[in-house]
Amino acid sequence: MNQIKKSPTDEVGKRSYTNFAQLNGEHPFKTQVPGGRVEYKARYRKGGKVAFFNFELAKEMGLIAKNHQPVMTPDLEREILETFSLTIINEYDLINEIKFPEEDIFPHTFMATRYLQLQHPDKCGRTSGDGRTIWNGSVRHNGMSWDVSSCGTGGTKLSPACNIDKKFYQTGDPSISYGCGLSEVAEGLETLFFSEVLGKNGFKTERVLAILEYDKGIGINVRANPNLIRPSHFFGHLKQGNYETLKQVADYYISRQVENKAWEKLTFKSDKEKYLYLAQQTCKALAETAAKFEDEYIFCWLDWDGDNILMDGGIIDYGSIRQFGLFHAEYRYDDVQRFSTTILEQKQKAKYMVQCFVQIADFLSTKKKKSLGHFKKHAVMVAFDKHFEDAKNRNLLQRIGFKKSHVDHLLKNHLPKVTKFRKAFSYFERSKSKRGVYKVPDGINRDAIFCMRDILRELPQMYLARNALLSHHEFLEITKSSYARKSDLKLTDIRKKQINRFQSVYLSMLGALEKDLNITRTQNLLELTMRASVVNKYDRVTGDSITYIVQKVQKLKPKLNPNELYELAQSFSTYQNLDPDQKISNAKSPVRHKNIMQNLYSIVRECREGI
Repeated sequence: MNQIKKSPTDEVGKRSYTNFAQLNGEHPFKTQVPGGRVEYKARYRKGGKVAFFNFELAKEMGLIAKNHQPVMTPDLEREILETFSLTIINEYDLINEIKFPEEDIFPHTFMATRYLQLQHPDKCGRTSGDGRTIWNGSVRHNGMSWDVSSCGTGGTKLSPACNIDKKFYQTGDPSISYGCGLSEVAEGLETLFFSEVLGKNGFKTERVLAILEYDKGIGINVRANPNLIRPSHFFGHLKQGNYETLKQVADYYISRQVENKAWEKLTFKSDKEKYLYLAQQTCKALAETAAKFEDEYIFCWLDWDGDNILMDGGIIDYGSIRQFGLFHAEYRYDDVQRFSTTILEQKQKAKYMVQCFVQIADFLSTKKKKSLGHFKKHAVMVAFDKHFEDAKNRNLLQRIGFKKSHVDHLLKNHLPKVTKFRKAFSYFERSKSKRGVYKVPDGINRDAIFCMRDILRELPQMYLARNALLSHHEFLEITKSSYARKSDLKLTDIRKKQINRFQSVYLSMLGALEKDLNITRTQNLLELTMRASVVNKYDRVTGDSITYIVQKVQKLKPKLNPNELYELAQSFSTYQNLDPDQKISNAKSPVRHKNIMQNLYSIVRECREGI
């Protein structure tokens, strides 16, 4: 490996890849938060090839030119490998005095960051953090800084296995799984397909920049986001009472948010005002995220350590992410030593995190750490509940298919109607099978019995076709899921009342818009029909479908080059775009890709109601 990189250009000399040189291990967090990381030298890892490269994301980050074709050139592949194909020289290597060729060693160190993790015996974050990931650096383009990290680059001393077993592991040690420091191509593909779909549907998320492949399905998965700081990066130092490092993390994070224009550039009169603003911004982000997770049936395993989410509510680490087809509110992931939280419990976990940030704000302002309970009734905690409720109401109106101006009008002028409809909607959404809780391959679950996307999609069409309400039996026929048994669908008096209420309040909201905004019932229903059919797409991706899709792609992958895998990921995420305001290009795919996509469509359709 050449330690001093050359910048390849195309035949006319207009395109270069010089910005990759910024991803050399140097990162402002290393110098601004010295107590928040462990540094490692790294060596070039031979035998790798580029399995996937995200041309769209790379353009956004300024790593390739805007006019670069989605084609993997020899020069680009060399640049990607020279930047990201690396393995750290860890504690095991140093203790055992393992020697590596000097020319293979990178000139700069790479950091593994420290953060709180509930898997560790130490519950204060002294031993935990990036266990098999390093940060490649930060790249700035068009006023935006991007953090880039790579998973599968070797075992660090911050992994759970290292601290549970009290020993250092050699990278690749077959006796241990996660602790060996390696990752698999399958993990990268799962993150790729899931994150591209969720990103196109308005979720903040880390995204896959590249997947490198080695023998036996081993890979390095390169991810990027404008700010990869998690709540857990704060919480370890909070629990330790480490004022100086906690302050450094807070100042670093605030600076990056302002630098990226994610926050306004404000002049704070005092530290108290600055850190309270941090708590307020985190409060709004996490409240809205928790509401969206509930409404989109996203299981993220939020917990007290703040490890599985970014500060702005962005999704990170797709190993435990699922999107359910129905509101499977009692699903729990079995992590051997513990069961996860449920979707409904995620709100309280998010609120707990916010309470910690109120505690952080006070600690950084006064230098005295008060108990967490002291802040239970703080104004920021009251604001959390309001942000959550506002987001729940807005999310539901958007799911019905109302455009933004109509959503705003209903929330401002007819909030009682909205909240009344939400109660009727929740009655059906949260109805559970009499079968009870049972084991599923990776945990336990209790089935939801109604598919609310189906009724929201079909209702405006049926009202257009006839000027009459649905009968009770018709309503249940549309909403019932494949999990519903005959005993689950009994038409009780309470259920009849809820069906009537659902339809009457739905039409009442339409009537309010027609009266206030002078639009006809037909206009209103036509627009809702079009929008609801996109928002509530029949075949929406689930966690199970992503698993099967990745298995399918892996079987095809030996015949798929990086360009084709990129096109496939783009086609799949476009097909799963549920934004009714976004125009979808009708670019033609190769015939072979159409056949593959048809297979993927079938998988999604088959798993549409699952977990």
